[in-house]
Amino acid sequence: MKKIMKQTAAIFFAGLLLSTSCFAQGNKVNTVQPKIMVIPFTKEGEDIRTVLEKDFNRRIAITKVKEGFDNRGFTTVDFSSKLKQALDDKLFTSENQSDFKTSLVEMSGADMYVEVEISEKEPVSGGNRAKVILQAFDASTANSLANKVCESNIINTSDYGALVASALTKSNLGSKVSPCLEDFLNVLQIKFTDIVENGRSVKVDFSLASGSKWKFSTELKPDDLPLSDVLDTWMGENAVKNNYHMQGTTDVKVFFDDVRIPLKDEHGNNYNPNKFALKIYQFLKSKGMNPGKQIKNGTIYITIK
Repeated sequence: MKKIMKQTAAIFFAGLLLSTSCFAQGNKVNTVQPKIMVIPFTKEGEDIRTVLEKDFNRRIAITKVKEGFDNRGFTTVDFSSKLKQALDDKLFTSENQSDFKTSLVEMSGADMYVEVEISEKEPVSGGNRAKVILQAFDASTANSLANKVCESNIINTSDYGALVASALTKSNLGSKVSPCLEDFLNVLQIKFTDIVENGRSVKVDFSLASGSKWKFSTELKPDDLPLSDVLDTWMGENAVKNNYHMQGTTDVKVFFDDVRIPLKDEHGNNYNPNKFALKIYQFLKSKGMNPGKQIKNGTIYITIK
């Protein structure tokens, strides 16, 4: 198996400097755009907190990608600055890679983040080629928004940049936007537009603590409806455009596998799963319950004690 080297989004720069109709024409952004942070995709054994210190090319790549977005009117978050702020202020003490990355993305205020993986030059008959994996995620829920695997033309060159440009454009010198990059950006824009209009998707898992006096079949005043139906009604009233789905219910568990929550609150501030979880918590407290809440990987866990 070829050794895979995780790089940052240098490959985005070439494509973003070209005119891409799905995101922008000239310097004018045509549709509502996300706030984006591009981060290095680290492999096992690499630390996102130090990986850029060891690789000058990665630092240059992230800077150029940010410039590419900024030049077209996008709001971007500088990864290096946010990382330095977090480290200087000792905001996060977890040694867990995943926890630190999640906390950093959350702190950034970005709507989505982009990770890029690039293979090493692959010698083949007639020259070299490279493969590129593009991945975009919802910053609040870590839900995948767009994924694309791009492969360069075979070029008789040792210039890694030329191979990367070819993977993006499917031409030796990047004279034409490739279907690969264009498809990725198209999907990304469609997904974000859907989030703006219909809310972002979270899962909500209700369960009962051991020894709880409640059951989801317990009828609640004033309507004498089972708790499961009360939750179903509340979810419909609070999900964006009544857009939610209950996957199943039993006496001890109720699970909503898709609930749309707003991207922004009424004041234009970011609205995240924690705020929705707090709203659920307050509702259950008003019904005389003692709930606990936890959020992990885009799922809200509510435990009724």
